[in-house]
Amino acid sequence: MSQLTLLRHAKSSWSDAGQEDRERPLAPRGRKAARRLAGYLRDEGIRPDLVLCSPAVRATETLDLVRAGLAEDVDVEVEEALYGAGASELLDRVRRLPGSIAWAMLVGHNPGLQQLVVHLARDGPMREKARSHFPTGALATLRPRSASWADLGPGGADLVTCVAPRELA
Repeated sequence: MSQLTLLRHAKSSWSDAGQEDRERPLAPRGRKAARRLAGYLRDEGIRPDLVLCSPAVRATETLDLVRAGLAEDVDVEVEEALYGAGASELLDRVRRLPGSIAWAMLVGHNPGLQQLVVHLARDGPMREKARSHFPTGALATLRPRSASWADLGPGGADLVTCVAPRELA
């Protein structure tokens, strides 16, 4: 059974007003949250085969910190197209995953990630939670009901987890 985990980058710094958006690093609060997420990934057995990450500094720094909670041999690809991607572009990318990938993770940005969670998840309380609030560092795992990534569509997945760093001990 395949799984898809979506991770919004942790809280970024706005201390340099002249800095380009894609160059913004994590804020201290974001680094702390990402380390907390690493523990959650480890404790919950979230073990993607492949991680696709936006090239924005705040996304790659988030990934660097959460990697402690992932398998050492996880494949990671930083993809330019994920920066600023909307839900439809993200879904197109997921649909192109090979069948050999049982569990994929996307590390990226809102509004695309939040919209993708809401688009894919079946109705229920967790979907409404994701719709109303998907803060920095939010992590959602979906279990598609389709046999292949290519067939993934609206309401075609069960939302099995949706957490924010502040909810983690």
